[in-house]
Amino acid sequence: MNRRDAIKDLSMIPLAAGMALPKTSASEKAVSQAQVAASKEIYQAIGVEPIINCRGTFTIIGGSIERPEVRTAMDAAAQVFVQYDELAFGAGKRLAELTGAEWGMVSAGCAAGMKHVTVACVTGGNPEKLIRVPNLAGFDKTEVIIPRYSRNVYDHALRNVGVTLVTVDSIEELTNAISSRTALIYLMAGDESMKGPMSLEAISKIAKPKNVPVMVDAAAEDLTIPNVHLKMGATVVIYSGGKALCGPQCAGLVLGQKDLLMSAWQASAPHHGPGRDNKVGREETMGMIAAVEAWTKRDHAGEWKRWLSWLDNISKTVTAIDGVKTTVIEPKDELSNRTPQLRISWDPAKFNITGEEIAELFGRTKPRIALGGGSKEGSTFISITTGQMQPGDDKVVADRFVSVISEKRVPQKTDMKPATVALKGHWDLEVKFFSSISKQSLIIEQDGNWLEGSHKGEFSVRELQGTVEGNEVKMRSSDRQIGDNITFSFSGTAKDDAMTGSIYMGEYMTATFTAKRHKFKAKREKIFIPSGPPLAT
Repeated sequence: MNRRDAIKDLSMIPLAAGMALPKTSASEKAVSQAQVAASKEIYQAIGVEPIINCRGTFTIIGGSIERPEVRTAMDAAAQVFVQYDELAFGAGKRLAELTGAEWGMVSAGCAAGMKHVTVACVTGGNPEKLIRVPNLAGFDKTEVIIPRYSRNVYDHALRNVGVTLVTVDSIEELTNAISSRTALIYLMAGDESMKGPMSLEAISKIAKPKNVPVMVDAAAEDLTIPNVHLKMGATVVIYSGGKALCGPQCAGLVLGQKDLLMSAWQASAPHHGPGRDNKVGREETMGMIAAVEAWTKRDHAGEWKRWLSWLDNISKTVTAIDGVKTTVIEPKDELSNRTPQLRISWDPAKFNITGEEIAELFGRTKPRIALGGGSKEGSTFISITTGQMQPGDDKVVADRFVSVISEKRVPQKTDMKPATVALKGHWDLEVKFFSSISKQSLIIEQDGNWLEGSHKGEFSVRELQGTVEGNEVKMRSSDRQIGDNITFSFSGTAKDDAMTGSIYMGEYMTATFTAKRHKFKAKREKIFIPSGPPLAT
């Protein structure tokens, strides 16, 4: 969401033609432009180029822009000292008043809140247990039940506590899985949790009579008041401060049952124990209160209209090019990442460039713009998400797209260069990470330019597929675990019986590799097979 109070005149831009638009004074524009320039310079001074965010509230590019009220509250909070337990009690009471929940708590992000609540559920607020986490030997509550649809990369926050995750596929399995060891049921908010046989409502009806808490991860959702998840039976619901709320980037909002949240606070810094590494400061606490207060007063309908007006501006500019089409997508019934989106599509054969290529170009060259790209049914597209766009971004994005799509390009050759190396066989693979070397292996089958086989990592064997053109090799494998996936994208060259290059691993950055053709050392000899059971052992 964007900053309504700071740019209030922009929040009511109408979509209907002929209506007067609010005016911004020249001095206000100058101040705003100067602030943006100064913000860019602070990053550029250390060699980091800022990004125009048309992608959404992704933590890896900064989440959201904090609202002015949030920064004001954080700046004020930083000037004096307070006792943190007293601060937590005051914040809990105020957040309860604002949201209608029984109690509130500020954590160091949504994942940290999930961790603290899980600790609360296994310890019951007993510090003798708290200081033993994640060693749960002797604990009564050591298991967390999760429907398979809720398994995701963020459930590491629960696993960090040392609990055993019990994954279930049906309401019957969930019912049977509940035992005296069950500490918690965890759900990720989404379509499955809102309706269907394993909805939050259905699960809470089973869990409540057994006194099993239900925690909902609603990180990227809009905050609902009264809270939709608590009304459906959740014990606790947790939000990210740095997404729709536009609050502190390193804070989370935890709402729900007071006694459980008191135990969760006990498991949070400044208290020692497993949560000391998830410190939330007085600045973030007051900033989160300011963000929630602002949320209750924001003109959400006006923000939506402003976002649509930006998409309308972009659409009018880009559709002036013959062959370019646009579609506006309005996910009004969804709570997570709720913001209108513009899809710009075209025939890649006409312009000789794909949406993926434009997204990559925009993301890596100035002015840097983060947006989505893809292809579907003979058409290619880019997607523009408005929620974190700032005034003026629409013109920059539209002009850049027109400039790039209008460039004359020759059709890309689809023919592949013949392979000049033979890669079939077993390979000893050495992967160099930042601070370690891993011994792995590859088995490769080759059919001209095409490669397939297997990649054995340290813990699993996965399918490998790729290509070779000349001596340039590209291969990919994915280590898929429940809730997790790491893709290894190999890019390198081959010569004789060796390969070298790099491995792109997405959010886990890049490693380097060397591979040598495996030489079998076993002596060649005939195999004798006895005709019956052994006569001696």
